[in-house]
Amino acid sequence: MMAKLTVEHFANEVATALGGRLVALLLYGSAARGTHVPDRSDVNTLLICDAVDEDLFARLERPVRDWVKAGHPAPLMLTQREWQTSADAFAIEYEDIREAHRLLAGRDPWPGIAVQREHVRRQLEHELMGKLVRLRQAYAALRGDPKQLAQVIVRSAAGFFTMLRASLRLAGKTPPVPPDALVREAGALMGFAPERLAALEAHARGVGRLKLAPGDPLPAAYLAAVARVAEFVNRLA
Repeated sequence: MMAKLTVEHFANEVATALGGRLVALLLYGSAARGTHVPDRSDVNTLLICDAVDEDLFARLERPVRDWVKAGHPAPLMLTQREWQTSADAFAIEYEDIREAHRLLAGRDPWPGIAVQREHVRRQLEHELMGKLVRLRQAYAALRGDPKQLAQVIVRSAAGFFTMLRASLRLAGKTPPVPPDALVREAGALMGFAPERLAALEAHARGVGRLKLAPGDPLPAAYLAAVARVAEFVNRLA
């Protein structure tokens, strides 16, 4: 029964538990974007409330426990003040959530929220370079272990697609929703070969699972794509 718990039921349980303490509960990510892959993608939620204290956690204990038992991550939590003052710290995330979200409970939290382009660019440059050096580290350690390397690439893919969307927005483009269209448009603009990432975007669409053969060219192509996106963003400074 827990596996069938819907996000609407979860939202009702949270709203009942918190009452006036709830500011907003948002659905975001692939489930809001329309690219959710059952049994593979997370159902991501963001809870904004008046304050985060022991009373809040006590009220949330049962609905969050049931939600997690159903296989979903617990909601991210911010106070209303943190939400209103953190657009500079989470510029990429705010823009990505703003672009694809659904208000599940509470009131619209977006009035007064402004994200500065330079904050997006700085965070994006930092995140891309961090991802690049970590992927290189993993590739050096796991080049001879295709199964483990595939898992590393799959775990990093959602963040990579988020960065592609952010990079396209930074360049004044509207990011396509489907992963294959997103990779094609980003590759054409930023200078990497989208066809070399076909197996990765197919995995993201739920078409099979990513498997690497010994000497598979995808990891090197993925590293090259991340490097090209980082160079592209750096040139936008």
